[in-house]
Formats: sequence, C-alpha cells, structure tokens
Amino acid sequence: MTVDELIDVLASCEDFYDSLGDDGDPIPILPHSLQCAARLSEVVPNDDELIVAGLVHDIGHRLHPSHPVEHGRVAADAVRGLLGERVAALVELHVTAKRYLVTVDDTYRDALSTGSTASLVRQGGALDDAERAELERRPELADALTLRRADEAAKVPGAAVPGLDHWRPVVERVARRNR
Repeated sequence: MTVDELIDVLASCEDFYDSLGDDGDPIPILPHSLQCAARLSEVVPNDDELIVAGLVHDIGHRLHPSHPVEHGRVAADAVRGLLGERVAALVELHVTAKRYLVTVDDTYRDALSTGSTASLVRQGGALDDAERAELERRPELADALTLRRADEAAKVPGAAVPGLDHWRPVVERVARRNR
C-alpha cells in the first residue's frame, strides 16, 4: 500500500459505518478516525506513530466488511509494510486493549458506547488470565491503551476536527521513517 492508496481508503470511509449493523456507532469511520487522531495529537503530540495508528485503526472494517471481529488484524496487515511494525501492532491491539480495560477496570465497561458494547461480546469479552498475561508482556500495551481510550472518546457526531488533508504530512513522515 502507498500513502496515496491509504489516503484513498480513508477517504472512502467518509460515509461508511462499521459493519456491526443497527448496533454500530452513530458515526462513520472517517469522522471517527479523524477525531481519534485529533485526540491523540492532544495527548501525545510528539508521537506521530501513535497518532497515525489512531487515524488508520478502523480501516479493516472498510477493507473486509465481512470480518468485523478481525478488523484490527486486517488493518494492521494492510498498513504494516507502509507504516511499520509499531503502528501495525497498535492497530491490531486496539481491540484487545478494549477487552483488557474491561478486565482490569470495572468502570470501563459502563463507559463503552452501544457499538463498543455490542462488539465486545463478538470479540470475546473480558480477557482470561492467560490472554491478560500475554498482553501484559507486550511493550506496546501502554500505547495501545492510550489508543483505545481515544478510540472510545472519538464518537461525537459532528465534532469539529482537522480533515484528512491535515494528517497526510504526518502519514508521509511515518511512512518515510519506515522505509
């Protein structure tokens, strides 16, 4: 995938909702992704890779709509060659990070959107002890949790955030570093 192709995939998500049907979130993937990147840029302004992971984390829904549970892995596989291993790992882990937060924080489940609550069931719910221990060994865990929190907060229909053109130079920087 090239930067142009990635930007095209993101642009194609403007009116594309996740594939969860009636229990999905009330915001298309592109506005959600733009909000996620904007939130991350406020929290970690010097971490281009984490910001870009937030921008691309849900493109798996668009690339393979018939695999909503696997959308993190699908997106990670799609961007790995262009954006590198760290971005791919964060994208893949954003689903497991939700399951982890539900496991370790009793209040997190109550803060989930309707769509996130519905998908949590399909994604396996809380982690078992072995899954939790495996995830806790991952060096990307803290950043994956930051991405997950931004992901959940980035579901405000009509929120004013920078558009896709604003993020293209950031995507290009990350891609250049990972050649």
